[in-house]
Amino acid sequence: MDTKQFISAIEQICEEKGISKEKVIETIEMAIAAAYKKDYGRKGQNIKASFDLATGAIKMYQTRLVVDETMIKSEEEIARETEERAALSPEESAGFKEGGTETEIKKVRFNPDKHIMIDEARKIDKKLKVGDELIEEIEAHQDFGRIAAQTAKQVIIQRIREAEREAIYKEYKNKEGEVVSGVVQRVERGVVFVDIGRAVGVLYPEEQIQGEFYRPGQRLRFLILEVQLDSRGSGVVLSRAHPKMVSQLFALEVPEIADKTVEIKSIAREAGSRSKIAVASTEEGVDPIGSCVGQRGTRVQAVINELGGEKIDIIEWSEDPAKFIASALAPAKVLNVDIDEQEKIAKVQVPEEQLSLAIGKKGQNVRLAARLTGWKIDIMAGGEKVILPEDEEAEKTVSENGAEEDAEKKLDEAAKEATEEKSGDEEIKPSEEEPKTKKKKNKKEEKEEKV
Repeated sequence: MDTKQFISAIEQICEEKGISKEKVIETIEMAIAAAYKKDYGRKGQNIKASFDLATGAIKMYQTRLVVDETMIKSEEEIARETEERAALSPEESAGFKEGGTETEIKKVRFNPDKHIMIDEARKIDKKLKVGDELIEEIEAHQDFGRIAAQTAKQVIIQRIREAEREAIYKEYKNKEGEVVSGVVQRVERGVVFVDIGRAVGVLYPEEQIQGEFYRPGQRLRFLILEVQLDSRGSGVVLSRAHPKMVSQLFALEVPEIADKTVEIKSIAREAGSRSKIAVASTEEGVDPIGSCVGQRGTRVQAVINELGGEKIDIIEWSEDPAKFIASALAPAKVLNVDIDEQEKIAKVQVPEEQLSLAIGKKGQNVRLAARLTGWKIDIMAGGEKVILPEDEEAEKTVSENGAEEDAEKKLDEAAKEATEEKSGDEEIKPSEEEPKTKKKKNKKEEKEEKV
């Protein structure tokens, strides 16, 4: 392969993998250094390679650390270190390096292939000082054996994979909290794998919309919830149930939200069923609700369709808690709102005919309103508090637990009384009472026979 073909191959790798040319050249240099050390190097030797992409020329270098007498360990220190290391557990010995643990490196065991004394180093370069690296050019070889070539190949493959993982991680880490389009690849045990471009995202069951089905080849939008980097690659965790999914979809559909003319203040969501969003305008003359709804409801309908028909209530945010809470209970009409700022409880009066609308199905409307506003909301009708479904369940549980406790208490008391009666009444003997009862029964039978 000539130089032009080699350069073309590197550029192709850079384009396909999305990594820089410098990273690929660095990988090639590491592979050449590993192959050289395999065939021509010595143990402990630090070899570096320099590859000129324009000419294809390769230069080899050996690096050695400049040390003095104070940095060299004595024979006694080496022997003591060997004994200490032998006494350590595998976990502790993993962090044991020349002169102690990683945080206690002071002295080194002299190796002429890795170290050079300061006096010798200054004969080569007078500017060198202790702690510097001496770089010396050594003879370059290009006729590597099969094993060395295989080593170089493995280094290149591994390093390019690592570089690709890092590039993917950096790309998607910057997109956390954003919505991306993806195609469902497969579904395994409820976990959905999605092709989102350069990576495969994972949609776990808890991040799926309840009742939504996913089939291979289906194109949907997903929220990038989290990006993780581990030894297996870059893991991109997706979500369709997160409240931020709603706000990001509105940002895509509503230009006023994208340019921050309209701001989404808070969101309350029960994925797959209903969502409430509170919006406010940052500029006078801009209707926040109208901007989100769009002409004939086109904007909000686009978001609803993307979320599989999930209902969305858009309300106007207000600094006045009473007004905000009244709006949050829409579509129900509110007569009055009494707030307790210390306890952060709001008592809301609603007309009798609006009661079911204010509470919602299984208490959903008032529950979402409470989440949206951050206030505990008590619905009042006819001057009395309305017990919500979840409150009924809680009271039922408490009463059942209380009834069980009372029953257990009564059983314990009855058992205690029976024990006391038996121990206190010594004259009663069951064995003697039984015959008397039997005898009386026999006389009665005789009398009936005579009659």
